[in-house]
Order: sequence, then C-alpha cells, then structure tokens
Amino acid sequence: MPPAPFEDEDELVARAQEGDERAFEVLVRRHADGLFAVLARFLGGSEEAEEVTQETFLRAWRGIGGFRGDSRFFTWLYRIGINEAKRRGGRAASAPRTTSLEREPEAEVPDWTHAPEASADQAELRAVLDAAISELRPNYRAALILRDVEGLSTAEAAAAMGLGEAAFKSRLHRARLTVRKAVAAYLGEG
Repeated sequence: MPPAPFEDEDELVARAQEGDERAFEVLVRRHADGLFAVLARFLGGSEEAEEVTQETFLRAWRGIGGFRGDSRFFTWLYRIGINEAKRRGGRAASAPRTTSLEREPEAEVPDWTHAPEASADQAELRAVLDAAISELRPNYRAALILRDVEGLSTAEAAAAMGLGEAAFKSRLHRARLTVRKAVAAYLGEG
C-alpha cells in the first residue's frame, strides 16, 4: 500500500533511505512540478527541463542514502537539479535561451477592458525581462529564479545553490541590477 500523501516528509525520506521505493515516489510526486518549473526557467525550455528533471530524480534516488537532513529535502533536490542543469548548460552554451517568468498559462477569457497598446507594452516588457534573465550567467540566473520567481527564502535558495547567504545575496543583487539595467534601457531611462 503506497504511503499516504499527507505523511511527514522526514518520515518519507527516512523510508526512502531504507530502500522504500513507494516513499520515494511520494516525494517525487510532491516535488516534480516545482522542480520542473525551476529547471524550465533556468534552461529556457521544457524539453530539456523534462530530461534534467528525470535525471535529477535518478541522481536523488541513487544518492538518497547520502542525504543528511542538513537542509530540507526539496532544497537538496533543487541543488541536484541546478547542478545538473549547469552541467548540461555548459555543453549547450551556444543554444539560444528564452524563458518565461510565468508558470504554464491557464486558459483564461481575455480581458477586453484594457487597451491593446497596454497589452503590447506588457508583452514587450515581458520579452525584455525574459531576455535579460536568459542572458544572465548561470549562477546569477539560478539565484534570481530561485528567490524572485520561485519565492524560496534566501536561506533555502542559498542552500539549494550550495552557497552561504552572503554569497547568495551578492549574486542575487548582481542579477537584479543586470535585469534592472535592461528594463531601464527599454524604458529609456538608461
């Protein structure tokens, strides 16, 4: 009988460390969407993000015995995923990267109360933001995505990247400055 989805995560991790595949499956189901979203933003596409997500879970299963619980499980998992994405990113550095700041769009009825010009301006600004993020060096892009897009705390994001909080904050600050410069240039303020 599979573990109930409401079971304590620490208990699931302990059971997975003892070889309980069903407990690990529950952990996978809990974190797959969030991990995929981070990796899709980081890599700029869903096809490669799917591959990296799968590889991340394989590496996590193989390495679950080494998880010491110094951080939360999802932080450890994100770190594996970001490291795998960086590794792959080094091989495909010349591939163009575009990413969206939004999760998969939900089907919505258009709001016709806004002028088409405003929508066009928002689309252009989003494109500028996406381009600025995709052009960031991988460590800066990861910091920005984990903290500002995914909403992880500074401590969680730093742990996911294997950094101290001061180093993480420095990378995040530089990433934000770079994105702000791109937006300022677009708005004619630069």
